[in-house]
Amino acid sequence: MNVLFISLGCDKNLVDSEEMLGLLSSQGFQVTDEESQAEVIVVNTCCFIHDAKEESIQTILEMAEYKKSGSCKVLLAVGCLAQRYQEEIRREIPEVDAVLGTAAYPQIANAIQECLAGRSYENYGGLESLPSLETKRLLTTGGHYGFLKIAEGCDKRCTYCIIPKLRGHYRSYPMEQLLSQARDMAGQGVQELILVAQETTLYGVDIYGKKRLHELLQKLCEIQGIRWIRLQYCYPEEIYEELIETIARQEKICRYLDLPIQHASDTILKRMGRRTSKAELTKLIDRLRKRIPDLVLRTTLITGFPGETKEDHEELLDFIDEMEFDRLGVFTYSMEEDTPAAEMDGQIPEEIKEERRAELMELQQEISLEKGETWIGRELLVLIEGKVADENAYVGRTYADAPQVDGYLFIQTKETLLSGDFVLARVTGALEYDLTGELIRILDRR
Repeated sequence: MNVLFISLGCDKNLVDSEEMLGLLSSQGFQVTDEESQAEVIVVNTCCFIHDAKEESIQTILEMAEYKKSGSCKVLLAVGCLAQRYQEEIRREIPEVDAVLGTAAYPQIANAIQECLAGRSYENYGGLESLPSLETKRLLTTGGHYGFLKIAEGCDKRCTYCIIPKLRGHYRSYPMEQLLSQARDMAGQGVQELILVAQETTLYGVDIYGKKRLHELLQKLCEIQGIRWIRLQYCYPEEIYEELIETIARQEKICRYLDLPIQHASDTILKRMGRRTSKAELTKLIDRLRKRIPDLVLRTTLITGFPGETKEDHEELLDFIDEMEFDRLGVFTYSMEEDTPAAEMDGQIPEEIKEERRAELMELQQEISLEKGETWIGRELLVLIEGKVADENAYVGRTYADAPQVDGYLFIQTKETLLSGDFVLARVTGALEYDLTGELIRILDRR
């Protein structure tokens, strides 16, 4: 039976989709990317912000049409939107046969069988536990990189965020299961392992009684075939000494940290429920850059949060100008129901949010170009991602660039390169977010 998966939202959601694909493949389902040929369609939804919610709903509606005109017999809605709005989905989109919440994905095969037998299916429980990682995931990222989700849920309860209600409290996967999955991924050709969670920095506190991310990293570095290990979603207040030392010492760990700070005004940080101050952020960033040479820092911001004044915005601009983050993304505040921030006074008009976002991104564009120009002349290890159509040029990433969110290095060469090749390249130019370079030699080909 042919099954089509559409995975929306974050990379953590993508890992869940790959787990489900692995479960279904082990039971004889065939994966297709043709909607008209799919007998089962699964939409793994997101509802973190308003735009994600709208995209999820629209996608479900579009897939529902294939129950009328295609081969589709079963339509499933899974993931965050399904967890949060199960009753509404049932009521408003009757074409959906099964609704599975964020922790119910191990029941995907059972849900399909129930629906094929003419019975609807729903499951929203399990937020207190974790599914096993024993099933072999079916990777969808092209093979040379993959995401390793090391924990589920969150205990921070920032005032703008719905994740704890959708994903439950913070739960770390046992280290043995993660190492086993990482070895399996390496066996499938993964060379870059990207660690993700709602918060990676707290790994281990719930099951081992202390932070053990540094120990996990050290063991992952021992896996043959893994060349790069990248860290995402490291909350600044949870960065600790052993972690810094491990990143600085281990060659396989990319000197790259994703450090979401959200703002720099102490007033706004407090209203957000964040656990850092501007002074603490400044001190941490300085410490990280001194301890980890060539460190690339990425951060994300929220602009237009309730109560954000012009002065708060100017303070954030000054902070970004001073800190000069290598990578930076900005979201406008999205009012989410059932969050404290949605009930706050001082909601900001959308046009002001967009104006402030544009100002922040304009500043970052200048910083990014200046940063890029400092790379000119350097020789860098590059992971090839693909070829530029109709040109003798290839797209690659350095350790400074995470897939899907950062920039690229474009290499002009008449040599034939393959996706997954590691090459040595010399940087010859810089654009606002990307680099250009020339090939020196191929280092590693699988």
